[in-house]
Amino acid sequence: MAQYEEFTIDQGADVAIELHLVDKNDAAKNINGHTVTAKLKKNYNSSDSDTTSFTTAITSNTGGIALLSLTNSQTNALKVGRYVYDVELSFVDSDSQTIVERVLEGRIQVSPSVTK
Repeated sequence: MAQYEEFTIDQGADVAIELHLVDKNDAAKNINGHTVTAKLKKNYNSSDSDTTSFTTAITSNTGGIALLSLTNSQTNALKVGRYVYDVELSFVDSDSQTIVERVLEGRIQVSPSVTK
């Protein structure tokens, strides 16, 4: 089951969220060969055209560290208000099956910008 977190981000600002993933024993998860995907929507039923994708990167395979980011242009295009998001971790197993795990989900509040 995914962890739940709420964030507040500023409209028009660059955003970076660093995730430290752990296994069931609270040790750093080895995410070598994994892919991280994260998306943000106004609500769960929003169309794909209303979806904002985070840029994702794994910064430490054996340390279980991944980075999610949005550019200032992306956050400037967001309307002020509440959004939902989730983060998925996926890999291909030894049977060539893609295994997907939702590791984080929650809400993001976008606060307004005066300076544009």
